[in-house]
Amino acid sequence: QVQLVESGGGLVQAGGSLRLSCAASGSFSSINVMGWYRQAPGTTQRELVAHITSGGSTNYADSVKGRFTISRDNAKNAVYLEMNSLKPEDTAVYYCKALVIRVTLQYQYWGQGTQVTVSS
Repeated sequence: QVQLVESGGGLVQAGGSLRLSCAASGSFSSINVMGWYRQAPGTTQRELVAHITSGGSTNYADSVKGRFTISRDNAKNAVYLEMNSLKPEDTAVYYCKALVIRVTLQYQYWGQGTQVTVSS
């Protein structure tokens, strides 16, 4: 089994910054892609915020480009999301996701989510 544990959410004023962390633990061979998704209040869909491959290639949602930075520490099986110039519309539950290789198969795992609230 694989567990993803997130931390770093909280309440911040508009224009402020937060850093989210997510660490994977358990039994696996490697992690292909790690990413962050978010689910805004009153919605049922999780949207991609950013993801990063094991080689360091990144992809961002248009709404966060230039404000958020995703990074990863392969040795620690961890992914981070540096969020700057936060806006009220960034308020959401942020979820970490990992595509994990166990033996020869790829599995998807999610963290429990961490709340980010941006006040105006």
